[in-house]
Amino acid sequence: MTAPRRLIVGITGATGTVFGVRLLQLLKDTDVETHLVISRWGARTLVHETPFTAEEVRRLATRSYAEGDQGAAISSGSFVTMGMVVLPCSMKTLAAIAHGHADDLVHRAADVVLKERRRLVLGVREAPLSTIHLENMLKLSKMGVVISPPVPAFYTHPRTLDEMVDHTVARVLDLFDVHLEGADRWSGTMTAGGKAVAPPQPTPLAAAPRRPRRGGR
Repeated sequence: MTAPRRLIVGITGATGTVFGVRLLQLLKDTDVETHLVISRWGARTLVHETPFTAEEVRRLATRSYAEGDQGAAISSGSFVTMGMVVLPCSMKTLAAIAHGHADDLVHRAADVVLKERRRLVLGVREAPLSTIHLENMLKLSKMGVVISPPVPAFYTHPRTLDEMVDHTVARVLDLFDVHLEGADRWSGTMTAGGKAVAPPQPTPLAAAPRRPRRGGR
């Protein structure tokens, strides 16, 4: 029996809710089921930062759950999933997961994913990072959690903010072996001024300058 391709998606109150929305949009036409929970502050940040309502975003998912629904399918380890991504992940959620506080469904689902040894990816979003933040990340990293801040890449020469968001989300999905067609990837070719530049070639050993010997023959 083939295990279902299900991904739990959490959207919390950190800035960058557009990353979670775009992830749901990109997965909508794939074979991956998305099981969404938006925290209370995630919903508030969403309407501040994007043109979407929380209800519109919930409709992008295969199934969505209320923040306080502790009896939801995703709160049980018997509900088989590929894992969970929290994008964006607030420092409050990071701390709650690190210290085992399952006081809402985002934290509860993450706790279940950890116990079942499934992949948990946290798109932490904060700057600057305090010692407490870093200690919480280190604690979870030692437990196998992937800490993946939504950091933009510039080697793809993005022309718009949307392109930067898409590249970041594609890299997150790579962590679950979900590889989207059309995603910009590093080709190994460097450019200068928009033109390809050949990488420097190693100097042949015979032509390499020799260092003068000191003493002796």
